[in-house]
Amino acid sequence: MKTIAIIPARGDSKRLPIKNILSLGGIPLLAHSILYAKANSNIIDDIYVSTDNKEIKRIAIEYGAEVIDRPSSISGDLEPTITAVKHVLQNIEPVENIVLLQPTNPLRPENLLRETFDLYQRENYNSLFTVTRNHQKFGKIAEHKFTPYNYEIGQRSQDLDPLYFENGLLYITKATLIFDDIIISHEAFPFEINHIFANVDIDTQEDFDFAEYLYHKHIKI
Repeated sequence: MKTIAIIPARGDSKRLPIKNILSLGGIPLLAHSILYAKANSNIIDDIYVSTDNKEIKRIAIEYGAEVIDRPSSISGDLEPTITAVKHVLQNIEPVENIVLLQPTNPLRPENLLRETFDLYQRENYNSLFTVTRNHQKFGKIAEHKFTPYNYEIGQRSQDLDPLYFENGLLYITKATLIFDDIIISHEAFPFEINHIFANVDIDTQEDFDFAEYLYHKHIKI
């Protein structure tokens, strides 16, 4: 059975207009995820972009992806990613595995997909996602008072109990889960990766500027 990549890319974005086609390193943001999938053709059989936008569709085809036209009914600001992924599966031949690549996470370590997919197959996980450890001191504010959440006052940062965040670099899941409206199952394996690219998730101009800085520092020769 096939393993495919799905890249959900809406045309609308409130905080950073048309962000999925902004030029990062001379190519559209969307294209970075397409090229990453193509570089892993030993794992990924086909690449699908789900979009409601004609320009995104044109760019996706130009860079070698297939396009599934997303209906406006599942293209709103509050629509979860799962509906776009499910819509893709409903319009193609059956597949076994989905690699979800978000265009807003354009920078990924070169060997990340190979390492995660090998583990996913070897341990027979039904889903896997990438996480990164957070070393910050968190707290809550109530009635103008700050209450530490994950530390005691005076405790050193390096002595904190580890907390992790879902970094969005990639997700791997069984297609059967998608039809149950699940991308990350309760049994999903959290693959820890502590890399500077894990801090890139483009939603604002500042996020994009940071991604551009890292691209020129770590990728562009």
